[in-house]
Amino acid sequence: MCLILFAYEQHPAYRLILAANRDEYYHRPTAPAAFWHDAPELLAGRDLEHGGTWLGITKEGKIAAVSNYREPPRDHGPALSRGLIPTGFLSTETTVSDYLDSLRRKGSRFKGVNVLFGDMGGISYFSNRDGALNGEVSPGIHGLSNHLLDTPWPKVLRGRKALESVVAEGAAIDPEELFAILSDRTPAPDHLLPDTGIGLARERLLSSLFIAGADYGTRSSTVILIGYDNKIVFSERSFHEPSDKGHTETFSFDIRGKGR
Repeated sequence: MCLILFAYEQHPAYRLILAANRDEYYHRPTAPAAFWHDAPELLAGRDLEHGGTWLGITKEGKIAAVSNYREPPRDHGPALSRGLIPTGFLSTETTVSDYLDSLRRKGSRFKGVNVLFGDMGGISYFSNRDGALNGEVSPGIHGLSNHLLDTPWPKVLRGRKALESVVAEGAAIDPEELFAILSDRTPAPDHLLPDTGIGLARERLLSSLFIAGADYGTRSSTVILIGYDNKIVFSERSFHEPSDKGHTETFSFDIRGKGR
């Protein structure tokens, strides 16, 4: 993922409200969200190049997502695919605390990465670029892009403000309200752009919530609603090119299990 907005325990009806965009090269082979034949409890899209995922959820209510940490290239030898991180949590019986410990031990095997993962008992955050922030995420409205959790990049601030407006209404949420937030193609002013070592033109392209470059852009938008009644709505809108209107698939089911 390159943008994850979420409201955790901020709405009377929903334990978690999440809206996220995955940005990737259009030529990278990808399977849309579905329950996996080799992990039937897991609902997620799939990177067909390395086999992992960027965002997924299980029938037991476990959830995990990753975003890259943007930085100049480093030459530290081969690195594992970051998409294996959420898959490793979602397709096994490991607990949140045990997986956080595992990431602390093994996180250096990956390029810069942020991870959000949790279950019915809470949500945790991990970054292999700043361990001081690792641990449980407090209730609130949060945003994560390609830096650390809640870093005030323009797209994060813009997305959080829009999500706050939806949550403040306190009404049942239509996924289309969140897709509308994720579809915002407004670039940030140059003077507000971060400097992550990739050049001004690239920073400008990546500054909008929805990215529509010639060869790179938002490949999918995902909305997840987890109610206090243990009902889950998972809706994904997939895109194949900048002008694509998107194809939407929605899954609804009740959580099984007791969490941690």
